Amino acid sequence: MRRTIADVQKMKRMGERISMLTVYDCASALIAERAGVPMLLVGDSLGMVMLGYDTTLPVTLDDMVRHAAAVTRVSREALVVGDLPFMTYATTQDAVTSARRMMQEGGVQALKLEGGAAILPQFRRLVELGVPVMGHLGLTPQSQHQIGLRVQAKRAAEARRLLEDALALETAGAFALVLELVPAPLAEAVSKRVSIPVIGIGAGAGCDGQVQVWHDLLGLFEEKTPRHARRYASIGTAMENAVRAYVADVRAGSFPSAAQSTVMDEAELAAALDAVSAKDRG
Repeated sequence: MRRTIADVQKMKRMGERISMLTVYDCASALIAERAGVPMLLVGDSLGMVMLGYDTTLPVTLDDMVRHAAAVTRVSREALVVGDLPFMTYATTQDAVTSARRMMQEGGVQALKLEGGAAILPQFRRLVELGVPVMGHLGLTPQSQHQIGLRVQAKRAAEARRLLEDALALETAGAFALVLELVPAPLAEAVSKRVSIPVIGIGAGAGCDGQVQVWHDLLGLFEEKTPRHARRYASIGTAMENAVRAYVADVRAGSFPSAAQSTVMDEAELAAALDAVSAKDRG
């Protein structure tokens, strides 16, 4: 049975740490769900790790719907959350239109929106219409050209604003909140002051749960792992070595072998070849 937002909120009340992982296709969704991840995020980070962009900004709603649908087709148990991408919730009507597509076509059970006070009208309207919505504060990558890719809310005024935004999103009906790249003590304080689950990424261990990017967790790229991530495997290296071995076997003529080939009755082959030869002679 699929988890619900009530299940995730109960995890906080029971003191159970919540793991969330980004997934972008059916393979990652199947593996993550088999591993017991209770909440999957189809993140607009797919712009960098799946589509080759430098930022999340070029990601379209069509991109998100397509990848979300690939995840939800095979997911059976995890709560699947989908990002609304850049400028697809600039107005209340935009938010409603985008939410409808992500939930009807993408099949997600909840949405995640970046921002605080500026998007409260959109947030409230979606909740009023029965859409489970997760907030996202701190480093909001869709605003990176304005705020920079750095730790946020290190000063008192910024920290106060972040806490006020967190409380406002909770009041607006957020079922959970992501805090990205904020000081650990502040993230812990937010987690204690709101009743909804707070999921951290680069926000320390005082949050109610953690979210990581699939490719960082598994070491699929050789680039340096971000400070806030922990590499649990070097799958990228293993994949590269496997492909190198395949290329070498093809070059050497050792693949395919008899084990990967199918035989044919010699008489049937001879009859086919004779028939073609007779046709050519005629």
